[in-house]
Amino acid sequence: MYLYIKALHIIFIVTWFSGMFYIVRLFIYNTEAGEKDEPEKSILQRQFSIMIKRLWFGITWPSAVLTLILGLSVWHMLGFTPTWLIIKLCFVAGLFLYHLSLHKIYKQQMQGVFNYSSQQLRIWNEIATIFLVAIVMLVVVKQNMSVVWGLLGLTLFVIVLMSAIRIYKLIRTKKQ
Repeated sequence: MYLYIKALHIIFIVTWFSGMFYIVRLFIYNTEAGEKDEPEKSILQRQFSIMIKRLWFGITWPSAVLTLILGLSVWHMLGFTPTWLIIKLCFVAGLFLYHLSLHKIYKQQMQGVFNYSSQQLRIWNEIATIFLVAIVMLVVVKQNMSVVWGLLGLTLFVIVLMSAIRIYKLIRTKKQ
């Protein structure tokens, strides 16, 4: 039974992350639609609002809840808490805070409030990537990972990721 629950946990992690990655892309498109002229602006924002709502409540939230329930079940069945798991759970707690921040942006956009530029949202979208890398590395490498090397690797990954965002912005700016 343990392996089936663990497999379901992994499946819902994948769908949860998929939802979080895609919802921010939709936030970006919805924000950029606000820069269009009417009637294009209204048409696009109405369609993006439908897509955002369906993704958020049809996939992302249910996946987050099922990930949590199944993860707690796997942890309970494991019967002990190794150090790597405690660190992973700290990252998971941060991921849930990130999820809640996306819910705040969701509520704002549904009210027609756009507090973040598309560039800020692109950067915010990569936070999920950082959590994904950290969590997967901990789960796979476990106790063989050095804290120092793990943090160094994560820091280098963040630097590369932010550099890629900056380069992408430069390329987009040149094309316009």
